Amino acid sequence: MPLSISMIALSSQLVVTVADRLPTFDIVRSCKLDLAATAGLTVDQSLKSCISDETKARQQLASGWSKFAPSSKANCIPQESIGGTPSYVSLQTCLQMDVWVKSR
Repeated sequence: MPLSISMIALSSQLVVTVADRLPTFDIVRSCKLDLAATAGLTVDQSLKSCISDETKARQQLASGWSKFAPSSKANCIPQESIGGTPSYVSLQTCLQMDVWVKSR
């Protein structure tokens, strides 16, 4: 079934619109799932540390969100839904690596 030009144009605008906002992740859930997969760590301390790291990364992303290219956001945000444990730390790393690659 052929796609119309207007459908393609509309869908490309949706990708950019979605990438314009910092996504919202359930960091407590993600940290708990990550800890469940890790053996031998003190759960309470590790959970607090994970939540602290994620909160700091989210704050840093929020303050510099507009500086990242829309194409980088559109590439990195969907990667965070893979595996079921999205992470602001991982998103920040992806975006920073993209900046680094483009600057070389």
